[in-house]
Amino acid sequence: MRTITLINGDGIGPEISDSVVKIIKASGAEINWDIQTAGADVIEKEGTPLPQRVLDSIKKNKIALKAPVTTPIGRGFRSVNVQLRKELDLYANLRPCKNLPNIKTRFENVDLIIVRENTEDLYAGIEEQIDENTAHSIKVITRQASERICRFAFEYALKNGREEVCAVTKANIMKLSDGLFLESYRNVAKYYPHIKQREILVDNLCMQLVQDPTKFDILVLPNLYGDIVSDLTAGLIGGLGVAQGANIGHDCAVFEPVHGSAPDIKGQNKANPTALLLSAIEMLKYIGENTYAQNIEHALFKTLANGNKTADIGGTLSTTEFTEEIIKNLG
Repeated sequence: MRTITLINGDGIGPEISDSVVKIIKASGAEINWDIQTAGADVIEKEGTPLPQRVLDSIKKNKIALKAPVTTPIGRGFRSVNVQLRKELDLYANLRPCKNLPNIKTRFENVDLIIVRENTEDLYAGIEEQIDENTAHSIKVITRQASERICRFAFEYALKNGREEVCAVTKANIMKLSDGLFLESYRNVAKYYPHIKQREILVDNLCMQLVQDPTKFDILVLPNLYGDIVSDLTAGLIGGLGVAQGANIGHDCAVFEPVHGSAPDIKGQNKANPTALLLSAIEMLKYIGENTYAQNIEHALFKTLANGNKTADIGGTLSTTEFTEEIIKNLG
């Protein structure tokens, strides 16, 4: 039996975590959950949103499934996500973006992969207050991190039969920082001649994505652009409630949904567990439990195809009812 860390989050986190745990158990997959708490509900008790015990658990188990946690805007503690990525060197943020059955969107046949560098750029959080009217935030781009993420993108393309890796920058303006990322992409691309290569400016990319997202395959981006573009692409397939994610390093991997903790609907049995469930499916594939992953994915797709959905994606089911429908559809 595999032991996996479960960070059940706050806001709607515990509700959707409970849903996903029930579905995985019903599938027959044998997982021992090491349940850890983090985020806003923990800081008052332990003085930090990310206690050392959480990091120790992930380092021991190597794999974690994480529900969303609350991050205050403009005040309070830094993002737990950012701290996890830095502490565990989870350098690759992987966000598949693919249409799901019976979820109405503006585009069909969307099948994108966002590969986002996860450890530096403006999200390194290096800031200083110059005076009461001026603050600086430092953008850090290194050759090592840039080549590492580009290599991850090309290797992912090879392993998963993808045809193209497109580098996304603003190198025409930030010639040194984004220029270094683009140079690193070109250096790595030389070793993958059978995979198509493309370069695009981030503003042009955003325009083209809302015109025809089917023109793109794998996008590799620095941290800030990757965060923004991955939310944009989530909107192409039905919103954050169906957008999965993974943070992968050499030693550990944390699988999590893209959406936030939605404290406004906490405890109301309205939350959509699909994004966390999709993340869990990817986690099962990652640890080699492909049969269970495929069965759960099939049950989810059948549930959606039958019109059984939560309110955020056009349905009427509660979290509990949606979970029960998926379990019924497990083969």
